Amino acid sequence: MSDTPKILAFAGSARDGSFNKKLVKIAASGAEAAGAKVTYLDFRELPLPLYDEDLEAKSGIPDNAMQLKALMKSHQGFLISCPEYNSSITPLLKNAIDWASRSEPGEPPLALTCFRGKAAAIMSVSPGGFGGMRGLVHVRDILGNIGVLVLPGEKSISNAYEAFDESDRLKNEKQQAAVEDLGKQLAEVLAKLS
Repeated sequence: MSDTPKILAFAGSARDGSFNKKLVKIAASGAEAAGAKVTYLDFRELPLPLYDEDLEAKSGIPDNAMQLKALMKSHQGFLISCPEYNSSITPLLKNAIDWASRSEPGEPPLALTCFRGKAAAIMSVSPGGFGGMRGLVHVRDILGNIGVLVLPGEKSISNAYEAFDESDRLKNEKQQAAVEDLGKQLAEVLAKLS
């Protein structure tokens, strides 16, 4: 592992103008300021079919899922911002995790090479008053169960429609600093673990 932590940043939303895409980019700027190399991934650029074991058995792991797995394996940490859908994780993020968890040819079953030994920081922003925090409980639980060290701190921002300025910064400077700090904390943990 190089001395420079490599972090993959993505949101569990593909929507144009997604609040969570804006939020994860703020955390990414904090990680970069702390010396990490950050790669931003927009899942719209890597569309995946709904996970289907019959599809996998017939056609193998789709090319885009293999690209996702390669990206994840080449980074030591993840910055993840996920909206809350019906008090839980988004289907987009869950589907990406499900495809990435599949073993490639030559790997033992449940190898989870994209996840084991990685660290992550999670966050959310939502138009509602809870800021997406109910969904983050499930994100944390899933990631922890597949071998990801999820940092204890997280950030949920409510009232998303009023939260950002025209430059996609959070209007509340304390919130802006807290989200940047999530990225910084992840970069520092990864540097210590290397």
